[in-house]
Amino acid sequence: MTIDTKRTLTTQEVAARFSALAQQEKWFEIQDELFADNVKSIDPPNSRYFKYAEGKSAVRKKGMDFVQNIEEAHGRSTTQPIISGNHFAVGRNVDLTVKGFGRIQIDEIMLYEVKDGLIVSEQFFY
Repeated sequence: MTIDTKRTLTTQEVAARFSALAQQEKWFEIQDELFADNVKSIDPPNSRYFKYAEGKSAVRKKGMDFVQNIEEAHGRSTTQPIISGNHFAVGRNVDLTVKGFGRIQIDEIMLYEVKDGLIVSEQFFY
């Protein structure tokens, strides 16, 4: 008989790990480590760049499709997280040249919900 001694991370711990990886632009590592299998990714309804995705593999594909079209990164930054209850938010600024869109600049707020030590939803406001 084995006993699972893995401790569930708190929202503060998830946010701290998220922040450490985000500062290094390690977004796929964030998905691998911190996203729940049933994660939801929600963009504004009329977004020109992204659509809704649900499930870890669909969210991964959404990100990969966008990253594959980046021709040049002119600037990227992410703020430290602000934590409240089981949510945390960060500010994100990107300045990119993207195939099919040209040069785009996005200033956004990224809101994350944590449940049982994993991110269950990400929502973007831009």
